[in-house]
Amino acid sequence: MSAVNDTKFNSAVFLLTGLPGQENIHLWISIPFCLVYVISIVGNSFILFIIKTDPSLHEPMYIFLSMLAVTDLGMSISTIPTILGIYLFNSREISLDACFAQLFFIHSLSFIESSILLLMAFDRFVAICNPLRYASILTLPRIAKMGLVFVLRGFVLTVPLPFLLKRFQYCRANVLSHSYCLHQEVMKMACSDITVNSIYGLFITLLMVGLDSLLIFFSYVMILKTVLSVASHTECLRALNTCVSHFCAVVLFYTPEVGLSVLHRFGKGSPPLLQIFLGYVYLLVPPLMNPIVYSVKSKHLRARIIRVFVK
Repeated sequence: MSAVNDTKFNSAVFLLTGLPGQENIHLWISIPFCLVYVISIVGNSFILFIIKTDPSLHEPMYIFLSMLAVTDLGMSISTIPTILGIYLFNSREISLDACFAQLFFIHSLSFIESSILLLMAFDRFVAICNPLRYASILTLPRIAKMGLVFVLRGFVLTVPLPFLLKRFQYCRANVLSHSYCLHQEVMKMACSDITVNSIYGLFITLLMVGLDSLLIFFSYVMILKTVLSVASHTECLRALNTCVSHFCAVVLFYTPEVGLSVLHRFGKGSPPLLQIFLGYVYLLVPPLMNPIVYSVKSKHLRARIIRVFVK
């Protein structure tokens, strides 16, 4: 009988969750979500357009920024169907295969974004700590190779996740606590031993997010050491100012990422609304804020944007 029930559930669906208890105002809640997605997609697309059409911005810093914009676009597109489906059409069901596909793209793009933030930290490190060799170190072919390696790293390490989940029978409550699928949550729905999934998920998280954040921290330590050795206070502030936008992007990305991961693994008694809130911040805020932060803090990019609108 158990085997029959397992097989029956395996051909069923997961149920996604919006804001519990607020179902009667889901249509109104959809308005800010729609605005966030529109601003994110338009903002990141505009950043890509400006960088592509202006040859003066074909420099390592802006090439890395365009990679970040592409990743943010992918993250937004990966989550639009389920989040807006819940709030606009009250569509909570998602098939197992669609759920596995969504979590693959969410996790792989998240890992790739972490890698791009590391590349951007390396760019600032070389520009400040070794400015005379900046052009010779960060050549276009080398940037392309680094970008390709990190993109492949993100996809290759994430590929096993849906296949590890697909081998399970799902016989427990099929209601997820988010408006989208995450590996650490879906695996808990299985009625099989999930030790391999748990260990592998933790391994790739530490290898990608943990190692990247550690190297970013190390690069900032070296940058601060170099900047503080500069005699001129003005030069010191100017050098640090070039890192502000990247530092904001790092904080916006890693804070909810780490918080959500900790809550899913260790926060069994945490309030459900806290998980839901962190989940939305993790997915929606970086794609929304990154183009705004870089447009405000980057003088050259801001000047090109103003020129487009003035024309």
